Amino acid sequence: MTAVETGVRARTRRAILDAAIERLTKQPNASLADIAAAANVGRTTVHRYFPERADLIDAISADALEKVAHATSRARTDEGTATAALTRLCQEYFEFGDLFMLIFTMPDLLTREEWQEESEDDRRLLRLIERGHGEGTIDADMPAAWVQSLLWSVLYTAWEQVREARMPKHEALTLCLRTVAKAVTP
Repeated sequence: MTAVETGVRARTRRAILDAAIERLTKQPNASLADIAAAANVGRTTVHRYFPERADLIDAISADALEKVAHATSRARTDEGTATAALTRLCQEYFEFGDLFMLIFTMPDLLTREEWQEESEDDRRLLRLIERGHGEGTIDADMPAAWVQSLLWSVLYTAWEQVREARMPKHEALTLCLRTVAKAVTP
């Protein structure tokens, strides 16, 4: 396979994944044919990349975990104050609202083994929160696991507000960051 063929395959795969995320977020029972139409490819093309719906779900799950890893890395959780790093992390995660809304609302995704195990990214977030406890920038009476759940809950609320067209994205992000900051401040 040439580099051009590999690039075309990667772009087609990405288009199918993006269309699947967008479509399944709005219609969880969307068929592979619906996803093919949303990706502007034929149904046989979708089946070539993802023979079964389960294969597509596997790919979405792996894509989400990869995006979390990249976002966590971009947030530079070891730099600056813990609250500044937590703000950067919220901003990074916020960009993947559709993907996370899909993960949180599709039981066959959230109950998968890879989502049940604590990942290195989870541990980085917990270490960040514990660092904030130590430096006095995050309320030490709030356990790290509580703050972690709080972060995901507030992000979910922000994404839901955007998805339901109740709020512009920038406003939802601003309120998300403000809520997290106020909640964790000692």
